[in-house]
Amino acid sequence: MTPPFVFMDLRTADAETSRRFYTELFGWTVADVPAGPSAVPMFVDAEGPWGGLTQLAPDDDRKPQWIPYVEVAGLDDAAKRATELGATIARPRVDLPVGSVLVIEDPEGALVALWEPAASLS
Repeated sequence: MTPPFVFMDLRTADAETSRRFYTELFGWTVADVPAGPSAVPMFVDAEGPWGGLTQLAPDDDRKPQWIPYVEVAGLDDAAKRATELGATIARPRVDLPVGSVLVIEDPEGALVALWEPAASLS
């Protein structure tokens, strides 16, 4: 089986502390990757970005967490199926130049991002 996770996003209250921790612990590389008018810190390797490093807003009461991304063909259909199976939409759909994403909370409270790359958007 091909691993189902295609990307990971670390959401943290202190991006610099997290950046330092993971680079020192595992030797991971973090690069500021251009994203529109700004740059976004991402975990990268020789093949490119494999994870994001997202700074939570000061008023965001969520705990820091890793969010795995699962690629789907048909984001809206996957979200509908997930809710039929008992999930809730934790973060609504966001359309980006590289694709679209939404985050679901499974029936037990675990989060996972559903990701549809731009190449497969219809």
